[in-house]
Amino acid sequence: MNSTSEASEPEVKVTPVKTPDAIKPKHKGSAQLFKNPVLERLSHTHIALPTSIFIITAFVSLYYGITRGFITGASAFGLFLLGWFMFTFVEYVMHRYLYHIPATSPGRAKFQYTMHGVHHEFPKDKTRLAMPPIITVFVTSLLFFIFRFTFGNAVFGILAGFVFGYALYLFVHYAIHVYAPPKNFLKVWWTHHAQHHYRQDEIAFGVSSTLWDHIIGTMPSKAK
Repeated sequence: MNSTSEASEPEVKVTPVKTPDAIKPKHKGSAQLFKNPVLERLSHTHIALPTSIFIITAFVSLYYGITRGFITGASAFGLFLLGWFMFTFVEYVMHRYLYHIPATSPGRAKFQYTMHGVHHEFPKDKTRLAMPPIITVFVTSLLFFIFRFTFGNAVFGILAGFVFGYALYLFVHYAIHVYAPPKNFLKVWWTHHAQHHYRQDEIAFGVSSTLWDHIIGTMPSKAK
């Protein structure tokens, strides 16, 4: 008679994945994202730097396109609005599907936390409310080449509207997290974004605009 005994398998220690839902906001302090002091320093920035880069880019793009005859005054205005409209959609999509990518693995969890989860944990950290200037310049250059390839000479109007929308987003986002809600119609922005941070992160993805939350159906319910 043969007897078999099951060998006990060694216990495997599983590191829990830190999901956005498990993050509790801390209103003081800042997280360390990188061990390298240079990278860590570069991950912080003053809001004025990236905002200024986008505003200057918008002005130069419009000025160059009009003075060089690539776009006319009337078309420049229409292209500017189109670029701004495009940004509102990209803002929503990026926030919903990239910044809140499901943390289904340790690698994804680390990516999500570095990109956006750190902001949910330290929403009052003023130095991490915008991308660093070096990344801002890279993103602006990349947008120019993408829009130039896609839209031709219309790039000068579309890019201007797009980066203006980006600058507005940065300004609104900064104001929401740094200043108290105003007692006027602007309070809707503060309330909307607070729903996303403190109620559930599966709603209210628009920051500079609630347009796509209305269209796609991710507006917060009015019930408390």
